[in-house]
Amino acid sequence: MEKLTPQEEEAMMAVWKTGEGNVKMFLENMEPPRPPYTTLASTIKNLEKKGLLQSRLIGNAYLYQPVVSEEDYKKSFMSGVVKNYFADSYKELVNFFVEQKKLSPDELQEIINMIEGKK
Repeated sequence: MEKLTPQEEEAMMAVWKTGEGNVKMFLENMEPPRPPYTTLASTIKNLEKKGLLQSRLIGNAYLYQPVVSEEDYKKSFMSGVVKNYFADSYKELVNFFVEQKKLSPDELQEIINMIEGKK
């Protein structure tokens, strides 16, 4: 699965939040500043062409729904990030956040507990 542009990601986030809907509904589920309606409509059509959305015509309006779940996209995206930026090492990813002081010792312990199956 190819990496989405920031504009496409923003649109997909609105689609995942909405579920099945039309462009107007997606626009309502976006954070300000929202793109113009026509820009979002074009982005939605592009996402459909890329196979991430499917549509059906109801009356004179198209309803769109995601073909790819948010979870599947996250997995694919994060795998690419780890492979391309962290030498395919999740340890290096965690180390990066520790070095950047984005992960506290308590949060790191929570991660260790999750790995060990503790609560």
